[in-house]
Amino acid sequence: MPMITVRYVTASPRADLRSDIAQLATRLGAERLGKDPNVTAVLVEEADPQGWFIAGKRPTDAGLSAFWLDIKITAGTNTKADTTSFVSAAFAGMEALIGPLHEECYVFVHAVDGDAYGYGGRTQNGRWAAANPG
Repeated sequence: MPMITVRYVTASPRADLRSDIAQLATRLGAERLGKDPNVTAVLVEEADPQGWFIAGKRPTDAGLSAFWLDIKITAGTNTKADTTSFVSAAFAGMEALIGPLHEECYVFVHAVDGDAYGYGGRTQNGRWAAANPG
């Protein structure tokens, strides 16, 4: 179960961009972090380009796009190599979708204690315990 939030601004908007970003985030969660795409939730929000600043300047004024991707995963389920691979692939994938990126785009992988969150009314540790009795 990851929950992924992606906010972005782009100098080249397209109608189908949100769906493409959601598909990218889900695919990378599965491929790079081993997360089940059937329980991956993604919220994609296009931000107002007039309100996105990096070093006091709007990236879109320079023809650049920018994004923030935030993913929550259960602590202890991935290695540093996994998260490094995810961060790199997310940057490359977003650049392919929304155009040239300002370098100051962020991918934040929250490794959260399994007792601190879950879905369907059960924590991640509760799900693990039910699947691994004894």
